[in-house]
Amino acid sequence: MDNGSEFSGKVIDRWAYEKGVELDFSRRGTPTDNAMVESFNGRLRQECLNEHWFFSSADARSKIEAWRRFYNEESPHCALAWKTPAELAREHGSQARLQAPKKVGISTG
Repeated sequence: MDNGSEFSGKVIDRWAYEKGVELDFSRRGTPTDNAMVESFNGRLRQECLNEHWFFSSADARSKIEAWRRFYNEESPHCALAWKTPAELAREHGSQARLQAPKKVGISTG
């Protein structure tokens, strides 16, 4: 995971311990270790976390969920040929069904 302030601290350490989750941080100063996650975390921070005040856990969940839906279903991404992630997933899902390998019988004789 990213070393950003929202991903480090006593609260997340306690949550991970109580849930039995092992936290694995990327090496400091090496954002290219997981460039996709670093890019996403930066976008989440810039477009959502820095834009809202969260008054409760429920309020945070609601605002972050609204942003997640916008990000995945309405906002086109240049890295996806200006498609939304949902559009790309639908295309790949339908292509995967069309290109699924046929069952082939194997003869052992």
